[in-house]
Amino acid sequence: MFITLEGPEGSGKTSHVPYLVETLREKGYTVFPTREPGGTSIGEQVREVLHSLKNTEMHPRTETLLYQAARAQFVEQVVRPRLALGEIVLSDRYADSTIAYQGYGHQQDLEQVRALVKYATGGLVPDLTVLLDVDVEVGIGRKTKSKEWNRMDAYTLEFHQRVRAGYLEMVKQEPKRWVVVEAGKGWQDVQEKLRETIINRIIKA
Repeated sequence: MFITLEGPEGSGKTSHVPYLVETLREKGYTVFPTREPGGTSIGEQVREVLHSLKNTEMHPRTETLLYQAARAQFVEQVVRPRLALGEIVLSDRYADSTIAYQGYGHQQDLEQVRALVKYATGGLVPDLTVLLDVDVEVGIGRKTKSKEWNRMDAYTLEFHQRVRAGYLEMVKQEPKRWVVVEAGKGWQDVQEKLRETIINRIIKA
């Protein structure tokens, strides 16, 4: 299975992944954790460019294309081979991030962005996508206290509100693939809900 975690900034995705992996491995599943952008040597180099606060002049189209370059490598080098081996791939972000951020956030043409995503992924869609939903101001507040403030975090509050609205719209469009978890609750409550959601989907697969 290909499982992805999505959400606005400060939703807590990254902090939950190691514990989810540990739980699934304890239950006997072979799990490969990864992230986007990144997951490969090439992807990590692109991530550095995308997230650097030095690159504030980056145009939204440039941003969109760089994400797709990293993603194409990620899918072909990591995701497809792991899935072919029968593993569970658990990724911190994937293609829906581009629809939310570069599409809804930057207000670019959604059909053009979706076409680029489809090309980059070869049409690979996750089996399950979990949206960790959190109020934008709460999420940004969390990020300002962290050590990982980057170029994407520094966009306006209005931008991040559009991103969150975009995610919620995608949930409406594909309710069978998406599950929403309220990420504004306590960390342990969120972790338990994530475990329950993912394990139930694996059992039903």
